Amino acid sequence: MKFNYIFSVLALGSVVYLSPADAQTTKQQPKKTTTTAKKQATVKPAAVKQAAKPKTTAQKLGDLAAKSAAKDTTKKGGANTPANPNNTSTLSEEVVVTTNYKPVLADAVKIRRNPDLEDKTPFKAPLTYNLLDKRLEQNTNIKQLEAMKLPAERDSMLYNNYVKLGVGNLKSTFGEGYFSNGRDNALQVGAWVKHFGQSGSDAYKQNQSSQEVGVFGKAIGTDNTLSGRISYNRRNNYFYGYAPFTTTPVPDLNPAKQHFNTLSAEGELAKNYRDTDRVFDYALKAKGYLFSNAFKARENNVLLTGFINQTIRQFYAGLSGTVDLTSQKDVNYSLNNSLVRLNPYLKFQGDNYKIDAGVNFVSEFGMKSRLSLFPAAKLELSLIPKYIRFFAEVKGDVNKTSIRSLTEDNPFLDQNIAIKNSVDKLDIAAGLKGTLAPGLGFKAAIYSNKVKDMPLFVSNFDAQNNNRFLVLYDNGTATINGFRGELDFKASETFDLFGKVDFRDYKMNSQLEAWNMPDFNLTAGTIINITDKLRLNGSLLIRGQAKDLPYNQSSVLSLNDQRNATPYIVKSFADVSAGASYQINRQFSVFIQANNLLNTNYRQWMFYRNYGFNIFGGLAVGF
Repeated sequence: MKFNYIFSVLALGSVVYLSPADAQTTKQQPKKTTTTAKKQATVKPAAVKQAAKPKTTAQKLGDLAAKSAAKDTTKKGGANTPANPNNTSTLSEEVVVTTNYKPVLADAVKIRRNPDLEDKTPFKAPLTYNLLDKRLEQNTNIKQLEAMKLPAERDSMLYNNYVKLGVGNLKSTFGEGYFSNGRDNALQVGAWVKHFGQSGSDAYKQNQSSQEVGVFGKAIGTDNTLSGRISYNRRNNYFYGYAPFTTTPVPDLNPAKQHFNTLSAEGELAKNYRDTDRVFDYALKAKGYLFSNAFKARENNVLLTGFINQTIRQFYAGLSGTVDLTSQKDVNYSLNNSLVRLNPYLKFQGDNYKIDAGVNFVSEFGMKSRLSLFPAAKLELSLIPKYIRFFAEVKGDVNKTSIRSLTEDNPFLDQNIAIKNSVDKLDIAAGLKGTLAPGLGFKAAIYSNKVKDMPLFVSNFDAQNNNRFLVLYDNGTATINGFRGELDFKASETFDLFGKVDFRDYKMNSQLEAWNMPDFNLTAGTIINITDKLRLNGSLLIRGQAKDLPYNQSSVLSLNDQRNATPYIVKSFADVSAGASYQINRQFSVFIQANNLLNTNYRQWMFYRNYGFNIFGGLAVGF
């Protein structure tokens, strides 16, 4: 058993050792059937030990095959050969190798990377050194920086005075003048004068004119600023509005002339602004006027306003107040209509919010004694930072009726205008405002106002059918709901477009309609700088339809009488205007202005036609 095992090991070792060398030189031959004769042979123990020795790796097998490339790998088992004449082995086995030699390399001797052919020798630039011969200073204090010189201003030579004169059709005359002492950081004084007059051809005595002159001054101190002005204004017009003649024309039409004179003055003391976390602010302002018209109406007013405010970072607390003293006279009355307001408030302001909370106390005295309390609150929240903010407001106030303000709205008022203060019992508004895109700002809000004793204009005709308006009051509380929107698009320094729109719905209490109050208003304008010297401007006004009471004794019509009467319709209209100016040089420029380009014969007040197409132009001088 042991002998057979040793014999098998010797036979296998001979095959492994002799096969590679024979495959180097022997051509491939067809397979032959071999007969192996096995005979028992007596083998010494030392031979067994020697036969078991050749255990080589794949690398040694390759070397042996290379060395035995010239040998004959064909063996004749057991035969005596010239190279080995004394072969006494009894092994009779013939081995024929019929396959090509395929060398096998171990993983340890394989190269798995390609050579790097790039030249990565770093480039070293030659360095040069310039030594500074400077003494080392031990002064570690911070040195004061030298002031940087500002570049020369573009308009470094401004003119202190400016005069503008022009003429046009419809006997139009125009003039403006502004005069000042020039640049002074501490003191500013100056004066201005204005004039404008027209005479239309659509009606007899369709004339109007206005003049204004005034002086101003402003002194800026270290802590406070004192400013003031005095002005005189005069307006003239005729009552040229007549109803259509039903039979024969009324002879000798002689419209009455109306004029309004106002002498006013005001002064203000305010603390200069300081950007600090804690600051105490205050301001005091006093103003007044003397008003009169051609019908012996007189109105004198003194108004004192002021506030104190303490700021602690984002917290504000303060109190504002008003003392409004007014005396009003006409042919049939002499009244004292005065009031006092107090408005304490608290404000909180942050990056994304702003809250104002306060109340408004109003005490009326004179022709009527009444104490009223109203809310005064505002809220702003940032919905999209830097773009869109939500706001809401709740407030109320007493609106003092003034003869001067009524005539500024409607210059065709009759004598003995009824005086009664209206009350904004509750005004609520909410909306959005902000920036939709660079240069595009907007504001949109819906509102609801509760107004007590709302004033309205109504027609009143005399024996010659000449229309002079009276003032009626809606006794009770009227409700006004509406929408108000504003838009300003400034695409660049050369183009600016802006506009405002207002929709209103009136629900009156004692009047059938909101007489002469339009339900829609749109105003828009644009400024276009074509070049540095050429500038264009345009404006658009669209007013909706309004209603007026019938012709005679409208002031005494009851609500039932109004329902049975047919109101007069004041139609809607549009007015388009445009102008241009050209700068000839630094001193001289020319301008032109055209109004009512559509030449529509519209009426803002019943039977009072507005001016048709009119144009005027002139020259402006700076010195």
